[in-house]
Order: sequence, then C-alpha cells, then structure tokens
Amino acid sequence: MKILFLHPNFPAQFRHVATALGKDPGNQVVYCTNRQEGKIEGVTKVVYQKSRTAAATTHHYVRTLENAVLEGQAVYRLGLKLKAENFIPDIIYGHSGWGPTLFMKDVFPQSTLLCYFEWFYHAHGSDADFDPSDPLSADDEVRIRVKNAPILIDLYSCDRGLSPTKWQRQQFPIEFQPKINVCHDGVDIDYFKPIEDAKLVLPRINLDLSEAEEIITYVARGMEPYRGFPQLIETISLLQTQRPKAHFVIVGNNRVAYGKSLPKDQTYKDLMLAKFPLDMERVHFTGLLPYHEYLQVLQASSVHIYLTRPFVLSWSMLEAMSTGCLIVASQTAPVQELIQDGVNGLLVDFFNTQQIAERVIEALDNPEQMDAIRRRARETIVESYDLRKLLVQHLDWLRQ
Repeated sequence: MKILFLHPNFPAQFRHVATALGKDPGNQVVYCTNRQEGKIEGVTKVVYQKSRTAAATTHHYVRTLENAVLEGQAVYRLGLKLKAENFIPDIIYGHSGWGPTLFMKDVFPQSTLLCYFEWFYHAHGSDADFDPSDPLSADDEVRIRVKNAPILIDLYSCDRGLSPTKWQRQQFPIEFQPKINVCHDGVDIDYFKPIEDAKLVLPRINLDLSEAEEIITYVARGMEPYRGFPQLIETISLLQTQRPKAHFVIVGNNRVAYGKSLPKDQTYKDLMLAKFPLDMERVHFTGLLPYHEYLQVLQASSVHIYLTRPFVLSWSMLEAMSTGCLIVASQTAPVQELIQDGVNGLLVDFFNTQQIAERVIEALDNPEQMDAIRRRARETIVESYDLRKLLVQHLDWLRQ
C-alpha cells in the first residue's frame, strides 16, 4: 500500500500511525512536511516550502485562507513531482486547516483522501467568546466565519475524516459529521505511568526538588489565556501565602500558541508576574522539556492544574491522567468528556482562582481520598485511551 501523509509539522498527530505503517515492508510511506527535523524509520520525508506568506495588503479576513492556499500550492507542486516519479498513493492522509490537503484531489483524483479534523471555528458557543472580559468585535465574528474556508473545502473534498474527541467532532457542521469518525491518537500507558515516591531532579536545568513536600504542576505549549495561564499565576499567588512549602513547576514556552498575542512584544508571563509578584524561589519555569524530563514532572506531581477554554483538548491532560496525577481542571466541555468531578479529577470554574486554590488545597490535605481519584484517572486512560488499542482502530479505519 502507498500512503502519503501531509502535515506542516513532523511527525505531529501522525507519529504513531506513520511509524506503524513504516514498519511494514509491504507499504511505501511518504511524509510531506515543511519541517526539516526528525525522521521515522521506513518513512520517506519530503520537505516543501511555500513561495511566500500572505501579503500585508491582503484583507485580514482572508489571510488565513491565503496562507492555506499558498501551503496547498506548494504541496500541489510536490504532488506533481511525486506523480512524475510514479508514486501514486492509495491513501492520502492530511491535517485539515493548514492547507496541504486542499488540492490533492486535483493531483490524485483516484486516491482516497482522509483528513484529520481537529477544530471548526465558531464566533459563539466555544472558545472565541468564552471570556467576557475579551468580547468579540464585528470584525472578529466575520473573520472567524471566513477562517473555516479551507476546512470547508476539505470537508467537501475528502472521502472520510477523523476527530480525536466527540466534542471536537460536534463543532463541525452537522451535515458533514457523518463523514467524520472519532478516534483519539492514544496515550502510551506503559510510558506514562505512575512511580511511587517519585522525585523531581532535572540536572540539565539545575532543578532539584527531591526534598519538596508539595509540587504543583502545570503544562502547556505556551503561556496564554486559552490555557488559563493568567488564572494559574493568580492562583499561585493565593497558594503561596497558604502553602509555604509548596513548589510550582510550569512547563511550556513563554509564547502564545493559541489566541491573541499582546502588543509591543509583551508576554503574558511578564504581564502576570508584574501584576502578581511571586516568591520565585518556589516557582520554576522549565521551558519545553524532552519527554523523559516531562514525564518526571508528571510523576512527581502532588497536584496537576489543567485549564482550557472550550477548545482542542491537550494531549498533556491525558498523559497526566495516565501518569496518575491528581488533576484540578476547568469545568469546560472538552475536559468533561473525560473527567467527572470527584471521580477521576476535581473540576473548577475556569475564572474562579479562589476556587482553584481551594481545590488544590483540598487535594493536598486529603492524600488518601485523592489516591482513589488518581487511580481512576489512570483507569480512564487505560480503559478508553490506550495507544495500543486505539492504534489498531486507527489503522483499521485507514485501511477500510
């Protein structure tokens, strides 16, 4: 079987499925990306580069569409080259929204086009209007509608699609939902597993919390309102006065991965630390970590805080659950698909920092009661999100 993967990043959501297909000598697997780094055994990586980015003069409603078209154009040209070299894929599997999938049916009309559908944008009812302190303008509303244009082209063009969670699938227009299957990427439960009396020592970044009695953790790609970073810092300011022995470990880059950036090179980290001065001897910003160090953070966690707007659910929450973390999480729709309050985690109002702090303290003060919640968090992942089971389902869906 010949398979062509399309994604600007590498290996991204296709890590496990591409690896599994690459191991089969009966397959010819090509991964088309614009990222130079990384490789997968048995997978041929081809790198594309779009000719330019959207022009500054382009109407701001359609800059996302123009960038997607430019991305699609670059992949279209690469597809023609592959075709000339007699590589005609049986299956094309790409991430929708970025643009690589847009013109694949024009290059390979007989190939099956599968799309990974992660998100469909709405001005109201999900992430965009969630924060009452950040109201949408009329410009925002119509820009968000147009932002779906490349995704709608993929919904029309693809043979079938896949979304990682039921709630994310529900964001797509109801007339297209029958095209979309639900299958999560899965969690490696043998890797993300709890270790009794784990200690956090990361010599590479000179972090030694082996003597810390309480470690509160937080993980995100960036530091932004979408993942509750402002609420986190305010919560830490409350907890530091009440838990003098607590240390706080924040994993992520000082950037915005989702949502609006601040003007003039300001960051939310600088903004919030200026607003809520903290005892930095007990707050540890690690930056992004390699997997083995990230795992140690989760294994040593006393309480793990996960906050998100109604948006794409983070892999990190599932990995934390698999590791047996005691999770204090926002009571938002993507979280509630997995976590039931008091059963396998503790849920809080996203905006209520006093409540978040109280539930963290509740967790720290009741370790025996929380042990059962930790166990059920891991059981949730083992039963329903085990990579080994879901990878089989994913491959079966792909081969159908």
